[in-house]
Order: sequence, then structure tokens, then C-alpha cells
Amino acid sequence: MLNVIPDAQRRTAVEIADQLDLTAGDRAAKQSAFWIMLSLSGVIAVCGVATDSTATVIGAMIVAPLSTPILGLGFGIVVGRPRLVRNSAVTVVLGVLIVIALGAVVAQILPNPSGVLDNSQVVGRTSPAVADLLAALATGLVGAIAIARRDVADVLPGVAIAISLVPPLGVVGVCLGSQAYSLAAGALVLFLSNVIAMVVTGVAVFSVAGYRPAAVPGTRHWRRIRLVLAAALVAIAIPMVVNSLNTLWSRQIADATTAWLHDHGTPAQVTDVSVNGETATVQVRGAQALPPVDELQRTVDDIVPWAPRVVVEYTLGGREEGHR
Repeated sequence: MLNVIPDAQRRTAVEIADQLDLTAGDRAAKQSAFWIMLSLSGVIAVCGVATDSTATVIGAMIVAPLSTPILGLGFGIVVGRPRLVRNSAVTVVLGVLIVIALGAVVAQILPNPSGVLDNSQVVGRTSPAVADLLAALATGLVGAIAIARRDVADVLPGVAIAISLVPPLGVVGVCLGSQAYSLAAGALVLFLSNVIAMVVTGVAVFSVAGYRPAAVPGTRHWRRIRLVLAAALVAIAIPMVVNSLNTLWSRQIADATTAWLHDHGTPAQVTDVSVNGETATVQVRGAQALPPVDELQRTVDDIVPWAPRVVVEYTLGGREEGHR
């Protein structure tokens, strides 16, 4: 069996605690470095989101130190250190509030806040899917293994990029500042899924690696916490599964609409499809009347299990030019 953490490369519990606990050792230096880097990464992330700059957002991911207290949560649960769990949780919550506040402030000074909501940095983080959760779980495993092993610490910058903690919070702040509350909720789900995935995988890796509580009493309490984490992972996965299915159904409805228009010789283009509750909205741009929508409705009934009502929003397309 593959030895994920060889004994020769395995860090001791004391070493890991010193690395993850911002209140241990040189507390002042650790905390000043953390808060400075987090604040700057928040500014970088929000600016990257506002300007739709992927390179800038990646820079914020590398700088952001938020994975340290998150892994500290997982390690504290495994080794039974309430103080580490409590301090890590407080640090994460305060960090979240700081970055969201930065995003909200920047949204207030943008010349066109609503225009930012359509850029790729926002759109890509407001509708998380199952693939995002799977990526977060895999990244969490890498991060926990890198913390537990002495010889793979150089992968941590890659973990910071892959787990994407600060940019979703920047999107939450920008969306809140732009009063786009549903988009803010979507970005918050992405962030929470990343946090929960990192804590859960951290608990799994540290447990398998053999790290144990220093004292036996109280272990039942920590087992309950692990059950709570598992339940939280399931709960956060539900909206992501729904988003994945909606994306799949929207794509299938778009293909069906295109075929429907083509079969009737209608020169029109499907520009957008959304499935919300009992309604499937199809946006079409063309230059003439639509064929019977009942035909499309029957096709959609076969695609989506609950057969939502199809609403086609038809926009006449064309161009008028002046004459000299």
C-alpha cells in the first residue's frame, strides 16, 4: 500500500501545531504577517474581480494565507485542541468579514457596479457546481498532506491557487455592494464548500497519518464534530448538485430549442436559457415569428423531470441604416 506520509518525512504534532496555530510561538510576528497578507490579498482579489483580470486574481490566491487557520481547524479537531479550533475559527470569520467589506467598499466607488456582475471573474464564481466541490476536496487533500510532510511544502502555492479562498469572498463583497444578493449567495456557497472540503480532508489526512489527542477524555465530543462536518459537507453539496443539474438541463434545452427552430426553418439564435423552479426561460433573437411553442414544451417535458413551463422571450434582431 502506498505510504502517503512516510515516517522519515512525517512532521510531529508539535511542528504542525506551531505552523498552523497563529497564537503559538512568536504570536505577534505570526499575526501581523497573517493580517497584512490577508488584507493585501483581499485588495488584490477585489481589484482583479473589478477589472476582470485573471492574472491579478491568481496573484491574490498566492498571497492569501487563509488556508492556514482552515487547516488549523482540521488539525485541532483531530488532536483535540479546543483552543486551536476556537482561535482558527475566529481568525477565519474575521478574515471573511474583512475581505467581504473590501469588496463592498470597492463596489461603491466603481463607475458602473452592475457592469462588473457580468464579467468572467464574477460569473465563474456565483454558480458553483459539483466539479468545484470535487476539486476542493482534492486540493484539501494535497494541502493537508503538504502540511504533514516535510518534503512537499513547495506545493502549497499551488494549493492556494487551486482552493480559491479569497477571490470568492471578493465576489461576495462586490455583489453585496452592487445589491446582487443572489449572486453573492452563490459565491459564498463556493467559499464555504472550499472551507468545508479543506477541513474535512484535513481531518481525514491527519487521522490516517496517526495524529491523536494528547488526552483520551473528550474524544466523543470531537467525534460529534466530525459528524457535523460530514453533515455540513452534504448540506453544501446540495445547491452545487442543483446548479450542476440546472446547467446540464439548460444546455439540453438550448440544443432542443436550436433543433426546434431549425426544423421549422426559423432563422433565429438561442442566446440564453435558465431553469428556475417551475419555469424554463429561453431567450431567442431572430427576425420573424416563432413556430408553435407547444412543440418545444413537449421536448422540454422529456428533458426536465418536473416539466417546467417553457417561456420563450423573443427579440427581433436586425439593423437599420440611414440613407444619405
